[in-house]
Amino acid sequence: MKLKSLILSFLLIAVLGACHKDIPNNMKYRPLGNTGLMVSEIGIGCEAFADSNALFCRDYMRTALDSGINYIDIFSPSPVIRTNIGNSLKGRRDEMYIQGHLGVVWKDGQYKRTRDLSESKEGFEDLLKRLGTKYIEVGMIHYVDDMADWQAVFDGGLMDYAKDLKKKGIIKHIGLSSHNPAVALAAVKSGLIEVLMFSINPSFDLLPSDRDLWDPAAFQGSFSNIDPVRAELYSTCESMGVGISVMKVFGGGRLLDEKQSPLGKALTPCQCIHYALGRPAVSTALSGSCTLEELEQDIHYASATAQEKDFATVFAQIENASWKGSCIYCGHCAPCPVGIDVAAVTKLLDAARIQGTVSESLKAQYQALTHKASECTQCGSCETRCPFAVKVRENMKKAAEIFEK
Repeated sequence: MKLKSLILSFLLIAVLGACHKDIPNNMKYRPLGNTGLMVSEIGIGCEAFADSNALFCRDYMRTALDSGINYIDIFSPSPVIRTNIGNSLKGRRDEMYIQGHLGVVWKDGQYKRTRDLSESKEGFEDLLKRLGTKYIEVGMIHYVDDMADWQAVFDGGLMDYAKDLKKKGIIKHIGLSSHNPAVALAAVKSGLIEVLMFSINPSFDLLPSDRDLWDPAAFQGSFSNIDPVRAELYSTCESMGVGISVMKVFGGGRLLDEKQSPLGKALTPCQCIHYALGRPAVSTALSGSCTLEELEQDIHYASATAQEKDFATVFAQIENASWKGSCIYCGHCAPCPVGIDVAAVTKLLDAARIQGTVSESLKAQYQALTHKASECTQCGSCETRCPFAVKVRENMKKAAEIFEK
């Protein structure tokens, strides 16, 4: 019987190896705010593991790791999901940064968000145990979407618990997840969080914070550029060095289907990922893909062409939204004859404008650019290529004025 079991084990390993596709590692990495962590532009969530078995989880995780993905969000308190992920990371834990959540627990066979301190401790200790780790890189205070709940995080002791875990080295950095830009902005301005998990995509960015993101009626009417509170949130994160990990990159999959898309146009996974990664302070876009094929489509972003990533051409066709005069950092202005990264300069300029000041973080990022705005020859070639009539030459003059004085 032992021999038979051993043979079956070898066969299983062989089958898994045959199912796994070799994926070239072209992954790029970005700083996660001021944490000191360098994270892959593509990360993964745990949605894929909700209805899957241990073997699928192992193959999914191996595909992610072999592609260079080094960041995972684990919001689910499901003991099965946590155990499967933990087993899949055995021997490779040091290759993956873990973003785990505080304030979520498994009760009566289902997910429960909680602000009860004893439940929160129980849920977090279970996470560490099932993952087989003594620490995680980011302790994410879970799902804070209104100001009363943000206050409850303090009143119930959850923030103090997070601080204590950080002091002990059990979590390395404190984060918070939210879908509400006003709440997220308050959390960032508090100076207590280092990482923000936030929902970013072209459709959500158009909506004010009081609209229901999942209500199709919320997208009726016309829109002009990104909602100002969201723009302030991203620029504040950029200015304060708070890294953003992006959820809902595809709007729950709706943006990939023209019939369901709130924009009336379908985008590709590459276009959605490129949009999210183009927002200020964004470090990683989390893939919620539920199959290996979908995951590999997302991983393809790392080697995709500029044409595959281009979302501006689709935006130009959207009837109820206009981005005229506003830079969306799409990169159509490139190449600059003298090598200025126009989108990067404009992103920093916009952050300074919204904040009304030039922070040390913005100054440092500007100084790190190879070519500065003052090198602009005012040739105007960038403006002839811009789909949204952005006054690039004026922006370069302004950037040189405020960053190089």
